[in-house]
Amino acid sequence: MVSLPSITLTACDHSRLEKLALSSAKRGDKYALFLLTETRRRKIISEDAYNVKSLVRVGSWVAYWTSRCISRKTVRLMWPEDITSHPSHVSILSNLGAALVGLRPGDRMPYLVDGDMDVLTVDSVKP
Repeated sequence: MVSLPSITLTACDHSRLEKLALSSAKRGDKYALFLLTETRRRKIISEDAYNVKSLVRVGSWVAYWTSRCISRKTVRLMWPEDITSHPSHVSILSNLGAALVGLRPGDRMPYLVDGDMDVLTVDSVKP
């Protein structure tokens, strides 16, 4: 079993993510509770912290692997209102988006995919 990695969020991101997760959970969004859980077990840092660029934040490009897939995938984490049909866009309100936010390269995170457990490993992060 994979232990949960530390989650680090900036103060600004934390506030917006928590509000989004709460309002989405009230509307019955199925991944909002996962996002809310993640925002509540976080460490908060300032926007100008020296290591903020290595964090997966909304807007980041993230390369990652999963235990199910041989090839590396690269996605951009987005706010729901900014999602387009571009295949690399992933909403923060998706299971993958909620699993990625706050991680750093090398972190491993378990999450559900179609009802089955998978584990992702962050390879790289670009702001």
